[in-house]
Amino acid sequence: MNFIRLPFLVKLTLVVISIIGIVYILALGESILAPFFLAFLMAMLFLPAATFMERKLRFTRSMSTITSVMIMLVILTGLVYFFGSQLSDFSKDVPHLRVQFTQVFNELQNWVSETFHVKIDEQLDYLDQGLDKLLSSTGVILGFTFGIFSTGLGFIVFFILFFIFILNYRRILNNFIVTVFNEKHKASVQEVVNEVRIMTKKYIFGLCLQVVIVSILTSIVLTILGVKYAILLGILTGLLNVIPYLGICIALLISCFIAFATTTPSTCIYVIIGYIAVHIVDGNIILPFVVGSKVKINALFSFIGIVIGEHLWGIAGMFLCIPAIAIIKIVFERVEGLKPWGKLLGEEEKPHKKKKKYKISKNITLEEMD
Repeated sequence: MNFIRLPFLVKLTLVVISIIGIVYILALGESILAPFFLAFLMAMLFLPAATFMERKLRFTRSMSTITSVMIMLVILTGLVYFFGSQLSDFSKDVPHLRVQFTQVFNELQNWVSETFHVKIDEQLDYLDQGLDKLLSSTGVILGFTFGIFSTGLGFIVFFILFFIFILNYRRILNNFIVTVFNEKHKASVQEVVNEVRIMTKKYIFGLCLQVVIVSILTSIVLTILGVKYAILLGILTGLLNVIPYLGICIALLISCFIAFATTTPSTCIYVIIGYIAVHIVDGNIILPFVVGSKVKINALFSFIGIVIGEHLWGIAGMFLCIPAIAIIKIVFERVEGLKPWGKLLGEEEKPHKKKKKYKISKNITLEEMD
């Protein structure tokens, strides 16, 4: 079989046109593709449970799917109830926070006036305007997590339907992907599909575990510091931490604002130190030991992905872009000819770097994942 060798500029043109076409389709199909991809991630997360029910408990495929959907709905309902109750309590405290925040700012204005000889009237005009805008939108800032993926009833309905279909017809989808290729490539394609499925499942599970651990650590730190709504801020930090670099900074600003309004200004310094400590633990222990280094994306493409994701799908795109890039990286690294692109998305490899190990006890040892 003879292959046509195209000039570099022709291949580059085809790649650019393909990228433009894919981005246009993603933007055009936001209402369908966003819930579909989220459903795919959740299906990967629930796949081990569904498989266990079918093999060990002798459930039918439909029964295991319905049970998985019920478990997911119970978890989501619990999260919705928690965020709803916490945000309701927060909305009641907004007038008190406004008074306390204004008092602290007045003291700060006096200090600035005495130290830098800046007129208080000029400060008041700017600060009052900014304070009114900030406090009036605080509920929105904290509440957007509650509606990260809920852009409407249609989104939720599509998400649940896609989740059911992907779990229930996963074998048909797998066979379709394999049979699309020629007979001689079926074995290698099946191997790639299996590897991608396993790695994706591990990555999604590790990502969820990372969210839980970061949420717990942040909640403990904020509780020790006496910051109000510590659990809410901890869970918010865990969710925002999915967005690399930018997410932890947004969570830090929100936590500092709450700490500044509910405690003393000096507490903000301890909050910053606490967040830096959590971020160090997350980057050096949680991420390599729970998520794995092979799916780690470098900062450049993480930032590019966040910008493109927000432009295409809004807040949902910012959260979904990182798992999407990680899955693309997994696929690229297992397809001959695309391996350089997979390495481009990842961190710089150190060939002689040894895996980190931490001995917890005689029988328990933590080892860095691949």
